[in-house]
Amino acid sequence: MSRIGRAPVELPGGVTVDQTTDGYLVVTGPKGTLRQQFDTSCISLTRGEHNGKPAVILTRANDMQEVKAKHGLYRALLANMVKGVTEGFTKSLTVAGVGYKLQVSGNKLTMNLGLSHPVVVTIPEGLTVTVPNATDIVVAGIDKERVGQFAADIKALKPVEPYHGYGIHYTNEVVRRKEIKKGAKKK
Repeated sequence: MSRIGRAPVELPGGVTVDQTTDGYLVVTGPKGTLRQQFDTSCISLTRGEHNGKPAVILTRANDMQEVKAKHGLYRALLANMVKGVTEGFTKSLTVAGVGYKLQVSGNKLTMNLGLSHPVVVTIPEGLTVTVPNATDIVVAGIDKERVGQFAADIKALKPVEPYHGYGIHYTNEVVRRKEIKKGAKKK
């Protein structure tokens, strides 16, 4: 069996997992509700207990390679959904550059990134963006995929250049710097 797929997903208090007849898995918790398409023909969902807590266990119908892959995938997706509706996910970005500034107003993120005009990005519904100071962005939400995608979209607006480190990067990302070019030596 898959090492990831066979691990049970513990359900904290207030979290429910339901299967719909149209092939979706619905996880509801204190922070909201998430839906994920689920292939019930090869993976089945059973409720049980793990370490005295309610849990969900995924089992597969056969040992075909495609089914094995889906086993681990659906277990990981379910675990992320449970974590999302209880704790949520965050991504932090840092903007480095002379005169670079950030501002959030309503559902718009306005960024001055050294261009001739400010860059305005609409914040998707279900995500929250905060700017704790003039150079940091924190993207938060319950859906791990949407949080990560929006953070990547923001990061792609101004890639980090390797000589001075100007641009947008994840806060915990190590920016590789190149040595500054040197001119010819004078005699």
